[in-house]
Amino acid sequence: TTSEFEEIAREWIQTARNPETGLLFTEMVYQPMLELLDYLRENDFETWIVSGGGIDFLRPWSAEIYGIPPQQVIGSSVRTSFAEEDGEPILLREAEIDFVNDKEGKPVGIQRHIGKKPIFASGNSDGDFQMLQYTTSGDSPSFGILLHHTDAEREWAYDRNSEVGKLDRGLDEAGERGWMVIDMAEDWNTVFPRD
Repeated sequence: TTSEFEEIAREWIQTARNPETGLLFTEMVYQPMLELLDYLRENDFETWIVSGGGIDFLRPWSAEIYGIPPQQVIGSSVRTSFAEEDGEPILLREAEIDFVNDKEGKPVGIQRHIGKKPIFASGNSDGDFQMLQYTTSGDSPSFGILLHHTDAEREWAYDRNSEVGKLDRGLDEAGERGWMVIDMAEDWNTVFPRD
């Protein structure tokens, strides 16, 4: 059921550790990202997570870690159905993909959940390209940021040849599209809150 899956996600995020650092994954969120989210909210912006990851996995802990309530999380999803069990209504997760919120899917997911084009978006891979492209299109004021993972010492370095989180086209086109590229090693004094 969706409730059982939510409990599994909560238990995982409270206990899962990065195999290389030994730290809880919740200790490895980006301090500059948390500061930016706080700044945006202090200035009356709504903040949303738009991820290729599973929406049902992210929602149980997004408020605690990022200050983003579950209804402001957009992600990939599986089909869900209604059923009754012992006279009680339940929602069941089906073994079938409903929506993939990655690449071209991100602007579609934004429209489905938010209903309007954002004026600011930030990403860290070519999976975010279309979201930034959509956000910064047209004549309205807008801002796009790409985070370039260049810090192998404090985090890890990857971009064009990465198996996961590949950043290639974004690096090539960021300048002509007016997107800011943040160099993690050069631009961030702190990566994780523990630093």
